[in-house]
Formats: sequence, C-alpha cells, structure tokens
Amino acid sequence: MSIRVLLVDDQVLLRTGFRMVLAAQPDMEVVAEAGDGLEALEVLAGGTPVDVVLMDVRMPRLDGVEATRRICAAAHPPKVLILTTFDLDEYAFSALKAGASGFMLKDVPPAELLGAIRAVHSGDAVVAPSTTRRLLDRFTPMLPSSKAEHPTAELARLTDREREVMLLVAQGLSNGEIAARLVLSEATVKTHVGRILTKLGLRDRVQVVVMAYESGLVRAGGNH
Repeated sequence: MSIRVLLVDDQVLLRTGFRMVLAAQPDMEVVAEAGDGLEALEVLAGGTPVDVVLMDVRMPRLDGVEATRRICAAAHPPKVLILTTFDLDEYAFSALKAGASGFMLKDVPPAELLGAIRAVHSGDAVVAPSTTRRLLDRFTPMLPSSKAEHPTAELARLTDREREVMLLVAQGLSNGEIAARLVLSEATVKTHVGRILTKLGLRDRVQVVVMAYESGLVRAGGNH
C-alpha cells in the first residue's frame, strides 16, 4: 500500500516540485494539497485518508505549528514532517513540541526527503540530522524549568539501562548505533525505546529528545 501524503505549503511551485518527486515513487501517493494550515485541517476533516503530512511552518491564516498541534491532538493522527527554509527556526522547534515527528530543510536532497517520509511512516522519527540538535541546543535556554513540565519523578520510572538508551536517543543515535555503543542487539534497543515511550507517555523519538532537553538530562551542546 502506498504512503498517502498531504502537501501543505503556501508556495504552489514548491508543492508542484514535491509532488513530482513523490509521484515518481512506487510506494508514495500525494492524495491532497493545501495552501495553509486551515486548508490542511479541512482536508483531514473531510475524511481524506492521510499517512504523512509534509507541513510548511510559515503560512498565512494558520501556521504549521498550530496546524500540527491540532492534527496531533486527534485520536489517530497522521505523522507530521515539518518543512522549513531555515535550519535554526524557532517555529520548527515549536512544531516538534507540538507533536511533529521531525523536520527537514526545503532544499534537502530528494533521497533524504523520501527517506524521512518512509521513516516517520514506519513509526520512527527524524532526529538524527545535526540541524535538529543545533535547533534544540539553541532553544534550550527558552525551555520552561524541568519542574514545570517534567518532574524528576517521571524519569525515575526508567531503569538505569533505559536512561542510558534515552541519553543516546537524545544525542541523535539510531537504534543500530545505540546497539553498537551498548553492545546490545538492535531488537533489544527497540524494546528499550518502546518502554521509554510507554513509561513517559511520549509519542516518538522526537518527543524523547525534547523531554531530555527540557528535563536537563541533556544540556545544550549534547552534554549530560
């Protein structure tokens, strides 16, 4: 079955370019387009089945951050992949907090964009690019205090091994890289990540990264 994609961008030429790239893939289909966040919400409310939303952040009427927040608050939301012009964009950070599964630059090579779409569709999150970590590092000082949103008690639910895995996830390592670092099987790492998500009530790896920064488990620069 094809990955059903909704393109959301106020620039028609960009949507056309993305549509051409996606249409050439045997496992992808652009099922709808929208020129802003409100139109995207209308498409989804109309019952169009969507697996992944490619979401611009800066748009008229309703920006991508608020649209992402509303989409991810639904019972069974599609995955949202943010598209941004700047790799250090406070809007992109806000979208990650709102529930997006990652973000990509608009000038990303087509192969990387396609890989990101497949990754978020399969349940992974796009957190490895250095741009994501730089974004988090830059905006960490603006985060609320850890006591306000993520009490230490929440992290106390994790075992020592789970905290170790969480730290490596927050540093942008893939399951395979974590497995090699900790001398574990990739399946075991995947199990640990699943338990971390369940215990902390988080949606995906991006949420793990954000919480690690908010709680102080990881500080700006990737240190802990």
